[in-house]
Amino acid sequence: MKNAIIIFVMGLFSFTATAQVYKGTDRSLEEKLNEEYCSGLFESTHGTIIDVASSGSAVGYLNILNWLQGRVAGLQVYTSRNGIPIPVIRGGVPAIYVDEIQVSASYLDLLNINDIAIVKIIKTPFMGGFNSGHGAIAIYTLGEEEEEEETGR
Repeated sequence: MKNAIIIFVMGLFSFTATAQVYKGTDRSLEEKLNEEYCSGLFESTHGTIIDVASSGSAVGYLNILNWLQGRVAGLQVYTSRNGIPIPVIRGGVPAIYVDEIQVSASYLDLLNINDIAIVKIIKTPFMGGFNSGHGAIAIYTLGEEEEEEETGR
């Protein structure tokens, strides 16, 4: 009886030791997209990543900010007198980046939604540029290879 208990306890300890050694390679889709598109401060800063290229619902919108409204908690979009959508995160206007280059909100009217791969919304203060104390919205466009894959050429 004593031997059976010892064997059971030893088996239990060897199982838990084996389970702790396992290092899974499963990464979430957000982590994969972050690693593929983002670099430098944009990669290391935590944020919400939305895969626009895989979403069919974005096609009917003219401006990415209008599509994001209601999909990201804490993000509100107001329209200026000039008709330009202005994002607001937690009471402040975040910096807007397209392929990690800072742009104005009016630039997004020129950006075709079909060319956007992902959007990363950083709600915490972002020190990647000037006037980014209210976070940032980083928009990444599709590369040439990805555009060819989508069109099937």
